[in-house]
Amino acid sequence: MDTINIAIDGPAGAGKSTIARLAAERLGYIYVDTGAMYRAMALLCIRNHVAAGEEEKVVGVCERAEVDIEYVGGEQHVLLNGENVNAYIRTEEVSRMTSAISVYPKVREKLLTLQRNIAENNNVIMDGRDIGTNVLPNARIKIYLTASVETRAKRRYKEQIEKGQEAAIKDIEKDIEERDYRDMHRDCAPLRVADGAKVIDSSNLSIEEVVKLITDMVK
Repeated sequence: MDTINIAIDGPAGAGKSTIARLAAERLGYIYVDTGAMYRAMALLCIRNHVAAGEEEKVVGVCERAEVDIEYVGGEQHVLLNGENVNAYIRTEEVSRMTSAISVYPKVREKLLTLQRNIAENNNVIMDGRDIGTNVLPNARIKIYLTASVETRAKRRYKEQIEKGQEAAIKDIEKDIEERDYRDMHRDCAPLRVADGAKVIDSSNLSIEEVVKLITDMVK
């Protein structure tokens, strides 16, 4: 089967998930939110009171977990041991834990095979930190989606306030800068621009403009 894979990488808060989901809808592709899969693992660690630095315990928790993605009425559900955890995986606590545990090779291996199998059998748009460099190095289209720290912090602040959660934009900026550093300097599959990737800075672009840039690449 001659499938088309689109890999979208980039730092936290660049809008990868929103853009990838909309582009997939326009193209009729399957959207695979790899970050959500890692977030589910992070949530499980938090629920089990495992600290991010306890690699052996983190790996033990993750190896026993089952993480799946299914679509119900066109909506993606992330299933953690059969439970839909969509409502619990977008907090700042989960974001920090996700970045910390994703450096562990055995955690990444747990999810890699599933992600590749989905892409092998379907036209997909997959977003994450190392899709074009590691998960789908042969993807037909590779994109590095980024935005300034200030822009990303404003977006995250707005999301938190709209959810009724307390937020301080300076704290969010600090978290983003620290996460960028961890993601770019980890030993296992660090965040970087994949060979042949098109870099898109969304700081001054609307969601619709970015989606169009991506869908036009397929046509």
